Amino acid sequence: MFKSFEEMQAAGKQGFEAYIASANAFNKGFQTLATEAAEFTKKSFEDTVALTEKVVASKSVEKAVELQQAHVTKSYEGFMAQATKMNQFYMDAAKDAYKPFEAEIEKFAPKATK
Repeated sequence: MFKSFEEMQAAGKQGFEAYIASANAFNKGFQTLATEAAEFTKKSFEDTVALTEKVVASKSVEKAVELQQAHVTKSYEGFMAQATKMNQFYMDAAKDAYKPFEAEIEKFAPKATK
């Protein structure tokens, strides 16, 4: 498998460097996710506060129900768009975290089959 101790040591170093690069990429991806989630939560809260103010100020029950229905529709559409966006962030984070190992795996795959 390895021809010398130096080759094995170099492989271990490269594997460790790939692990560090992967961890950094994964961390960056989750920082992006956390920031995005916080922004979405803040906007959702602000929208709900604005709705509450409008409902309280409305002159009739019909108008209040109409406002709530519009808010529910808008919130649902916003949530679905955000869920799609977050899913893409998760996929990108996973791909970025895998990239450093990809080269290492390709390098050692032929050796493992011998």
